[in-house]
Amino acid sequence: MRYISTRHGSQGNPAPLGFEDVMLAGLARDGGLYLPAEWPQFSTAEIAAMKGKPYVEVAYQVMRPFVGATFDEATFRRLIGEAYASFETPEVAPVRALGDSGLHLLELFHGPTLAFKDVALQLLGRMLDHTLTARGQHATIVGATSGDTGSAAIEAVRDRRTIDIFMLHPRGRVSEVQRRQMTTVLAPNVHNIAVDGTFDDCQDLAKACFNDLGFRDRHALTAVNSINFARVMAQIVYYFWAALKLGAPDRPVAFTVPTGNFGNVYAGYAAQRMGLPISHFVVATNSNDILARFFDGGDMTMAGVVPTYSPSMDIQISSNFERLLFDLYGRDGKALAEAMAAFRATGTLKVGANVLGEVRALFDAGRLDDAGTLAAIADCRRRYGETLDPHSAIGYAVAQQHRRDPGIPMVVLATAHPAKFPDAVQKATGERPALPPRLADLLDRTERVDGLRNDVEALKGLIDERMGALRQPRPARRPA
Repeated sequence: MRYISTRHGSQGNPAPLGFEDVMLAGLARDGGLYLPAEWPQFSTAEIAAMKGKPYVEVAYQVMRPFVGATFDEATFRRLIGEAYASFETPEVAPVRALGDSGLHLLELFHGPTLAFKDVALQLLGRMLDHTLTARGQHATIVGATSGDTGSAAIEAVRDRRTIDIFMLHPRGRVSEVQRRQMTTVLAPNVHNIAVDGTFDDCQDLAKACFNDLGFRDRHALTAVNSINFARVMAQIVYYFWAALKLGAPDRPVAFTVPTGNFGNVYAGYAAQRMGLPISHFVVATNSNDILARFFDGGDMTMAGVVPTYSPSMDIQISSNFERLLFDLYGRDGKALAEAMAAFRATGTLKVGANVLGEVRALFDAGRLDDAGTLAAIADCRRRYGETLDPHSAIGYAVAQQHRRDPGIPMVVLATAHPAKFPDAVQKATGERPALPPRLADLLDRTERVDGLRNDVEALKGLIDERMGALRQPRPARRPA
């Protein structure tokens, strides 16, 4: 398996990379995102052979083609097993029917930090640590979070001697539970930064660090956001898992995905390209609806970010959308690089009617405001006895608006535990959801966080200073 950048050809034609180098690089040096030069293909018989297998086995089968020779079979199986042993259910991602409605919830919040990001990051942290240890190297993660990636990434790499992590979040724009899951981790390799701005500002700061190649090389930067293809790879698995539970490959399945950065949807798109029979996707957004507007009319136009009850989706620049655009631009990396530069300069990107028709054959999209979100939480609780977090509730409502065929199962990705957003859930249901026992004292724990203005030089100065001070002997790392 070889990987190319979405902007391949915009700055010459560098040789494709293997998985290990892509995992460690995160973002391509030309500013693009890595993806496979060709998708691995699974036949109907190969998919059928996965039926009834445990999640860890499905994960191994689906991901094996992507990693190539990076890990031998025994090592890769061990890393997968250790990653999902940290989940509260052996199923990892249970699929629950909502009565006889044809709707199903794919519960992705049973990991250590109660959000779908754990599914990929518990594995990615172990893969990074294994590779860096074997190489005798150290890496520095610089990442941005709209709420859930930060805590999941921190939990995955805390106390590891091979990695330091600098995680940026928008000050005052994540829930208290989300913030404290990051800022109460006092491990010496964890550095939380509250930025005066939006998630998009945080994301731009992180990308600017990667685009300064001298700074990038000095600190051996890597990424754990979904710009890192290794994370997308691990998310592909649960699309196979859910579809198999509901009759694939003998019948198709549809998916509704609440999203802001498009990485979770793109993982499903990858599964479909690999041969999984997915009839269509529904992209569910909140009031920050740049993705819904694109699928409606074929243009992306930036707008201001509005704070909502679903803060992980309060995004206007969806980084992972570039990977889908790469296909829509005929895999012409030079043309896409020019289009992305124009988008940054003008705030608008448009595609033609033919391209829009092609993409709308596979994707629908819808949006829900805060009032609708609360109504959806209350409705699901009343009708089915299930309590949803605000993001999952948006998926639940939008899925019902865009079902194309009632005979095809519709899977709604439940992306976070309701206790991560207790204020919204209490407004909707009158009851405040409790945190699991292992997090019951979260609101009483000591926090540690650095404040920062929205300035890339200030960020780079902080990282330079902190990494210089921390080049001291570290405590022995925890077992992998």
